[in-house]
Amino acid sequence: MGFTISEKILARASGREEVRPGEVVVAKVDFAMVTDSSGPRRFRDDLRSLGVGVWDPDRLAVIADHFVPAGDAAEAEIGRITREWVREYGVSRFHSLEGICHILVPERGYVHPGMLYVGGDSHSPTAGALGAFAIGVGATEMLGVIVTGEIWLRVPSTIRVVWHGQLPPYAMAKDIVLRTLKDLTVSGATYKAVEWDGEAVHALRMDERLVLPNMAAEMGAKTGIIAPDEITYRYLEQRGVPRDSYTPVFSDPDATYERELTYDATSLEPLVALPSSPDKVVTAREAQGERIDQAYIGACTGAKYHDLAMAAAMLSGRRVAPAVRLLVAPSSRRIYLQALQDGIVETLAEAGAIFLPSACGACAGLGLGVVGSGERCISSTNRNFPGRMGARDAEVFLASPLTVAAAAIAGEIVDPRDLLPDGFIVPEEVTV
Repeated sequence: MGFTISEKILARASGREEVRPGEVVVAKVDFAMVTDSSGPRRFRDDLRSLGVGVWDPDRLAVIADHFVPAGDAAEAEIGRITREWVREYGVSRFHSLEGICHILVPERGYVHPGMLYVGGDSHSPTAGALGAFAIGVGATEMLGVIVTGEIWLRVPSTIRVVWHGQLPPYAMAKDIVLRTLKDLTVSGATYKAVEWDGEAVHALRMDERLVLPNMAAEMGAKTGIIAPDEITYRYLEQRGVPRDSYTPVFSDPDATYERELTYDATSLEPLVALPSSPDKVVTAREAQGERIDQAYIGACTGAKYHDLAMAAAMLSGRRVAPAVRLLVAPSSRRIYLQALQDGIVETLAEAGAIFLPSACGACAGLGLGVVGSGERCISSTNRNFPGRMGARDAEVFLASPLTVAAAAIAGEIVDPRDLLPDGFIVPEEVTV
């Protein structure tokens, strides 16, 4: 009986020949990340009282992405604490106002196939798109990682999600996730590893792959993971990570899965998650006519280069509906600069988009772009629980950037296929 990719990584990290679901292991962490929200302000005093430091400053990234730019004195204080702490403890991988943590970690080549990666945010499984076992933890567990470089874990069983066939040009990774969420629900993968597979998944560019393990968190999963392939290796090589510097890991053909879900990508339609849960999924056609006040293209799931390019393809030569705010927060500064160079920013701005900082922002109900009482927003983000993006009685719909852009034009939710320009072609892949 074989092993899954997750089981193999945890066996290696814990120094064991093999592990099975349900076993508890103590594993060595290969790389860790904290944000300005989950980092120094949470454990600074504990480290001082314990009289200890960081187990390995070169294997820790600190990313200021939640409270940037500071909107008040309290947020400015969090920034000051973060900056002082990284200087005190010699952490060189510090990024402030450079983008969202879950995009910067892969963008900078910090995580490789076969790694055990621990992040101080619930969407840290994003890095599983690179073939790593990537998990998010809270401040107490992260304190242990910071001090010891180790973490205890219960080995999860694995749910395999297979998407066969070829995606239509109007379908995006967000549609794949929403369709899967409709079946698994927000609790259907609780403490499981969700392994994404199939020719449709492995045809995705890395920009799109990142969405799948990211939103495994919305299924309750411990992690999401995609086996590495040539796209993975090329992505890392473009970031200066040589192919011989890591060891890829793959599931055995006879690996045991708790459950397997299989889908046909060729029949996938544009989807929307209704307020106020990511698993309340209907087709965009079924949600047609739902009025919106705001359209938001942002977050780690929805404002990468390809997302912006798809939105620009929809908005080119058009204008945002008069009563709608279209807000765009590129996922990283590198993405913004590339989109600026390629004319994408100009296209979006001419259509009426307002650009926001490359930060978590409105996705987490912070900074600019939050929604007010009774307002309705369609968003490329990953969560739409009550109060997530502002007022608790605001309503948030989740959709792909293409569907969000179409709604911004119409002033209401529409099927983006109805607004696609003639001869629509998926934008070419661009390295950022």
